[in-house]
Order: sequence, then structure tokens, then C-alpha cells
Amino acid sequence: MTENTNMDLSTLENWLWEAACVIRGAVDAPKYKDYILPLIFLKRLSDVFEDEIARLAEEIFDSIEEALKQVEEDHALVRFYIPPQARWDAISRQTTNIGEYLTSAVRAVARENPKLHGIFENIDFNAQMAGQPVIDNDRLYNLIQVLSRHRLGLKDVEVDILGRAYEYLLRKFAEGQGQSAGEFYTPREVTWLMAYLLEPRPGDEIYDPACGSGGLLIKSVLALKETYGDDPRIAPVKIYGQEILYTTFAMAKMNAFIHDLEADIRLGDTMARPAFTNPDGSLRTFDKVTANPMWNQKFPLPLYEEDPFDRFKFGGIPPASSADWGWIQHMFASLKEGGKMAVVLDTGSVSRGSGNQGSNRERDIRKVFVENDLVECVILLPENMFYNTTAPGIIMVINKAKKHPAEILLINASKLFTKGRPKNYMEDEHIKQVYSIYREWREEEGLSKIIPVEEAARNDYNLSPSRYVSINGKEEYRPIEEILVELAEVEEERQAVDKELNDILGKLGFGGWLNG
Repeated sequence: MTENTNMDLSTLENWLWEAACVIRGAVDAPKYKDYILPLIFLKRLSDVFEDEIARLAEEIFDSIEEALKQVEEDHALVRFYIPPQARWDAISRQTTNIGEYLTSAVRAVARENPKLHGIFENIDFNAQMAGQPVIDNDRLYNLIQVLSRHRLGLKDVEVDILGRAYEYLLRKFAEGQGQSAGEFYTPREVTWLMAYLLEPRPGDEIYDPACGSGGLLIKSVLALKETYGDDPRIAPVKIYGQEILYTTFAMAKMNAFIHDLEADIRLGDTMARPAFTNPDGSLRTFDKVTANPMWNQKFPLPLYEEDPFDRFKFGGIPPASSADWGWIQHMFASLKEGGKMAVVLDTGSVSRGSGNQGSNRERDIRKVFVENDLVECVILLPENMFYNTTAPGIIMVINKAKKHPAEILLINASKLFTKGRPKNYMEDEHIKQVYSIYREWREEEGLSKIIPVEEAARNDYNLSPSRYVSINGKEEYRPIEEILVELAEVEEERQAVDKELNDILGKLGFGGWLNG
């Protein structure tokens, strides 16, 4: 799971810091990535294209010049074709009208490579504000010179260079700026753990309905390669994703292209208009589904109640105050018979409403999933790993073909981390330890417990691992965010009951009595 690279992480981060400093002041810090990442992508493509020419010259043709000449006549000789004006050596020689030149260059690359359609259309390095360029010619020139310092070819950097750069720019410049970055990027170690839990098989179709930059999908492909190797006889997995934000949608497409993957990434709002449907209009289903949707997202109840795909009938309508179980219901509806899904959510999604008197929409949906023996495993993650919150998250695995029916594995991995600044992280051995417990389906003192579904029922369908696996006998306290969401749900229930009571009183001739 640790990729080899000639550029170490410290070098990468210093390089990106210098690049960001060049455009500091011209654009807000959270926007740095919108300029730097497309240029890193373009430089990676240009350097890999150069590697391809060198390979052709060594293996087939007599010289670089002859290889280039042949490629100009037959673009199919290389994995992708970069036109001369978009090659990095041409870009780095520009001294005037650089914004206009760059915009023209990236669009020329898209014209030559249909898989890149949709990525560059909205990128304008020559964008103006009040008649002046957002980033002037001198800054663009200096930015290109900084980015020219490192080669990004096949043997120079890990293939996930773009994901690494994206993660750094989010962590360094989005956090603390009032930006909600965590919804876009799942920490690297969490993506690996989820990919292992999915256990991809050759030929699987894997879908992420909130794919962000595509990290979960790409790690699923890499996890398959770790298990089965690069044997060309092994059927590749096919990946599908939908993303609501254009910039992250473009990032996902760039990520897939740079990894040389066949990917179908679409732009749009999954909850309102799922993009993957069958010819008859029904929801398309997949072998595996994975996601890190925005936690505790709010949607109006009519979105659930009037859903044309019947996604929210299994278990009942989720509350308007948190879409956590709405996302699970969508993912479950997108899952083939015998399929498996893994989702990262707020810890409260597995405990809210349990032990309360009266009804609670989330608890009631959770109850249906438990009683139908669909919940396979819940893992409590360490705190302070995600970029937009210090709260811990959970990974829930739902499986339509559980190997251990009528049992649920609960893993409390809250202490399996290394303290970092600004964020904690899990080491490779932590990920392997958690996955081995899942794969071997075993209990480990202070770390995991296997419960029968009847025990979950006795605990009012509370699936919080800390309830069943205590660490050093210490009491675990609920995060304040979780309590606030539950309070919002209680208020939502109170308003619904008041409305119902008012309707009844109105029919009895006491309309408005409840509100004085």
C-alpha cells in the first residue's frame, strides 16, 4: 500500500509550497489547487509522453527524432498524444501571453484525447477580474519555472502524484480558511482500508456515488492488483463515479487518466438525479459500492418521499436533518444481489436514537438493516483524521452475502494511529491489523468483538464499537457534533408530532390551540 517513488514526501511538499507562494495574494489560498493541479497534471502527461518516445526510440526506432516523427504520423503508437505546443519544454519557453497560451495548450490536449473531455473546458489561465488578469504574466512564468524543477515521468514519481499533491494543498490551504474540505478528500489510509474491506474481484463493477477526486475508486483498482498482480489475463475492474462539484469531478477524471484506468465519471447531484440508470429508467446496480459522502447533509423530506427510484423505502424515510442513512439507502439500492458496500460516516450514524423513548427515523432504518442481517462490520476510526472535523468517523460494511450470517463484527480502532500535525494518521501496520481482524473474523481483546444480531437488538440497534469494545475500561464520550445532530432530529420529530396534533385539533374545532 506504500507506493515507491523517487520524490519523497518532504520534497513534494516543499515544491508545492514554493509553487503556492508564487501565486499567493493573487488568489485566495483555497483556490491555489485550481491553478497548480492542472499544471502538475499537464507536466505529468508531458513527461510520460517523453518517456514513451524514449522507449520507442530504444525498442523500435533508431533515434528520438525518428520516434517523434513516427508518432506525429501515427498517434496510436503511444498511450496518449501530446501536441507540440502543449509539451512542457514549449510551455516553459513562453515569456509573454502565458495565460492565453496555457489555456490553448490544455484544450489542445483535450482535443487529442477524448477521455479528457470535460476536464479543461472551464479552466482559463487568462481569466480576468475588473479588466485585469487574476494571475499576471510574471506570476504564471514564475509558477511554471518552479514546477519545471522536478521531472514527473514514469520512474520519477509515484503514479498517484496528483492525489498526493491534492491532499497536501487541501490540508495546507483549505483547512482553517472556513472551507469544508473533508467532504472532498478521504485520508489515504482510510481509502486503502476501505479498498481492502471491499475485496475487489476480477471483472467487478465498482461505484462511488460521491466520488470526489476518485481516491476510493482508484484504491479499489490498486487493491485488486495487489491481490492478483498485473497478469493481463485477469479481468480489470470497471469503475463508475458521480460528483456534484465540477472541480473535484475534473480531478477524478484526471486521476483516472493518470492511472491509465477505464473510468466512467459523471457530473451531477446523485441524490436528486442519479446518473447511472438502466435503459428502462431504473437504477443501475453494481458489484461493489463505496463512498465517503458529506456527513449529516440536510435534504428536504420531499426528496426522499417523492423519489422515483424507490431508494428510500427500505427502512423508511430518513430525517431531514441528516442524510447519513439516506446515502446508505442509495448505495444499498445500487448494489447487486450478493454485492458488498463500504461507507464512511459520522459515528452518530450507528448510535443516534438508540435508547430513546418513542420513534427515531435513523434508529428505525438501522433496525431494518440489522434485522435483515445486512450489517457485517462497523469500524470506529481514530479522531482528528479527516480535514473538516476533529471527530472520528466509522466505516460500515454492508454485505448481501455475509460469510458469517447472524453475526456483526465490531472493531474499535480508535487508538490505532500515530499523532500528526495537523492531522493524525494510521500507519500501514494499523491498516493491515484492522483488515486481518475482518478477514479472519476474530475477536481481539480491547480491539474487536463479534456479536449476534440479537445482542444488537437488545441494545436497541446501537452499533457503536465503543459500546461493545472498551479500551482500558475508560468510558467513551460522544462527540458534541453527534449530540447536536441528534438534538436536531428530536426537534424535527417534535415538529412533526405538533403538526399532526394540530391537524387533529383543527378537525375538532380547536385549530391553532396548540400554538396559543
